Formats: sequence, C-alpha cells, structure tokens
Amino acid sequence: MKVLVIGSGGREDALVWKLKESQYVDDIFVAPGNAGTEESANNVDIKSNDLDNLLKFAQDEEIDLTFVGPEAPLVAGIVELFEEEGLKIFGPNQEAAQLEGSKVFSKDLMKKYDIPTANYEVFTDQEEAINYIKEEGAPIVVKAEGLAAGKGVIVAETKEEAIEAVKTIMVEQKFGEAGERVVIEEVLTGEEATVLAFTDGQEIVAMLPSQDHKAAYDNDEGPNTGGMGAYAPAPVVTDEVLQKTYDQILIPTIEALQAEGINFKGILYSGLMIEDREPKVLEYNVRFGDPEAQAVLPLLKTDLVEIAEAIIDEKLEEVEIEWLNKTAVCVVMASGGYPIEYETGKEIQGIAEMIKESNINVFQAGTAKEDGKLVTAGGRVLGVTALGDGYEDTIQKAYEGVEKINFEDAHYREDIGQKALNK
Repeated sequence: MKVLVIGSGGREDALVWKLKESQYVDDIFVAPGNAGTEESANNVDIKSNDLDNLLKFAQDEEIDLTFVGPEAPLVAGIVELFEEEGLKIFGPNQEAAQLEGSKVFSKDLMKKYDIPTANYEVFTDQEEAINYIKEEGAPIVVKAEGLAAGKGVIVAETKEEAIEAVKTIMVEQKFGEAGERVVIEEVLTGEEATVLAFTDGQEIVAMLPSQDHKAAYDNDEGPNTGGMGAYAPAPVVTDEVLQKTYDQILIPTIEALQAEGINFKGILYSGLMIEDREPKVLEYNVRFGDPEAQAVLPLLKTDLVEIAEAIIDEKLEEVEIEWLNKTAVCVVMASGGYPIEYETGKEIQGIAEMIKESNINVFQAGTAKEDGKLVTAGGRVLGVTALGDGYEDTIQKAYEGVEKINFEDAHYREDIGQKALNK
C-alpha cells in the first residue's frame, strides 16, 4: 500500500521508520518532511496545514492510508475532508480534536464528568485575569486557550510572572488567536508522565507509559520547550497507577466524549501529574507526542498499520498489541538558545558514522540539506534514541550516540532518564 505521513518533525521521522517495518507498506510519502524523511521516504513539498493540496495529492497518488503527525491539521478538520472523499486517514475528527485545540473545552469536559485535573478559571478579559491572579497568589499556571505548539503554558512562580504571562498571551498576542482566552489553574505537584493510548471510540488500549522532559535545562530548569527528551517505560506509572489511569481518566474520557456525541478515533494523549500514586490530567493531546513517539514507537512490536486500520474500522478489540521487553531513551539535540532565539544553517556531522557503529536511531526534526550538506533548520534538531536492557544501559548508549554527533552550539540536557534511575 501507499502511505502518506503529514508533518515535518522528529515524530514524523519516527513514524516513517516504524511504517517501513510494516509488511503492508510499499511506498511512503511525507508532506513536507525533513532531511531525515528524505533519506527513507518521498518528501512532498506541501505544508501540513495546506489541506486542499494534501487532499489533491492523496487523490492523485491514490494513497491508501494517511497518518497525521501534528495537531493543527486535525483541529482544522483534515479527517473529515479525507473521509468525505473516501480516503482512509488515521486521527480524530475536528470535533474530537477540540480536546487539544481548546483547553477550555477539555477542562470543561473534565469538570463535567469528574475526571481528575487541576482547578481552573477561564478569562477573556485581561484585567479580570490579573485581578484573579492577585487574589489567588502564586505559584500558578497560565495557559493560552488554543494551539501554541506546546509553548503556550507558563508555570509562574510569582504573581508578577503570572501577570506578565497574561500580558504576553492576551495583549502582545505571542500565540496569536490561541491567546484570545486564557485558562488559569492551580499548580499540580508530583512527577509528570505521558500515557498515550490507541482508541477506536469504544475500546481504549494504553501504550507503554513515557516521560517527557519539557524544561530546556537540567533539573527541570529554564523555559518550557516542545520537549528535550523522553524515555519509556516510565516507572512512575506503576501497574497500580496505570489501572487508576484507565479507571479514572482513559475510560471516563472516551465515555464523556460519547455522551457528548463525539466519536474519538486515533490516539489519545494524556499528560499526567502523579502524586502519591494518584494521577491527574495536566493536558490532553490528540496525536503522538513529540518526543514521546521517538521513545515509544521503537518499543512497539505490533504492526502499526494493523492497529491504525483496526481503529479506523472500529475493530481495535481484535488486535493484540505487543511490546518489546526493552527500555528506550531519546535525547533531543537542539540549537543553542532554543526555545527563545537560535541560529540555523549549522552543519551537522557524525550521524552516518554513529549509526554504523551502534544500534541507535537518530530521528531528524529541524534539519535540511544545503549544498549537499546536512544542516540545522529548527530549534529541536535531532532525537537520538537508544534501546537497551534497563535504564542505566540505555541512558549510557543514548549519550554515547549524542557525543558522536556535532554541530555548532548544540544544546542538550544531560539528565534524560535520571528520574527512572532514581526509582
């Protein structure tokens, strides 16, 4: 079959790598892709938000199955667009994608159906938001209501920081229309984890739990990023915690959506805060996480195409999903200065030699080809992912891989996976 992957990041490179393993896949196209996907698939010069041209390409090429990597096309309604033309596409429809596209929608849903999450208030007026912050005090969380590429959440340690966050979002409109409303909520404490789950709207099956590292610097310091690395499985999600996640979050979320007349088919991402073995929802996403996908997908034994088609056909219960008995660690190599200001166009060296020497995947994200050379073209550049037996072994492998890759001003955290070791 012919498969189309939409997106251009490390998650999409990981999807291509996993799909190449499928017995069903003959050709893979990626729109728009990056320098990494160009090596293993066919890049197509169509942006991921250009829905009409993506549809035309899928029709012209007679694409059998489309995977949507990023959230924006899902929120924009690409699934309905493709399905109306009889094309198979993996992901939730526009109504279901509100879970990520609107923080107000997701928070209101959780409140209505008693799904554990932080207490919150919603504001459309900046003065009211600022007065609320003055009354509540800090620390406190300020969120842009809509999509902000994973960067619209500010955990403010002081009232001044929180007020500045409101102004950044609502007045300066740093995140555009995403900042027309803000959600202000209590700070949850504990340890974060991600539980991705496959669902066909009836059945829901959790993937191996993972842990992202959102802060730019070691010890969870510095500004929030799209993610500086991940590992799986995350030991903070014990069997007990996972069962509570099923009973209190995953199943109730699908049932809540059903009660609202929404059929969610695809991937439900639950970002959790876990304290005293009690999980609460920090946020929902409606697609594979990035970089969680780079850690979780290499551990998946079952053919991803089989799973996707079962979900589309609402037959997930007929598929047995199996995992490797390994650990995975992904270390993100970013441009110096990310996530604030950074330069691009830096030559990247050492990937090919490193891959020859070791059983490590390098998933490319912000990369491009210039004059035949591989160069940086974004904030997060590479995801170096190692598989191993146990956290210590796998962490060591991943960082040995990182040390063999070079580009000017490369920045990466040196503590990815340490929380697993501490367990």
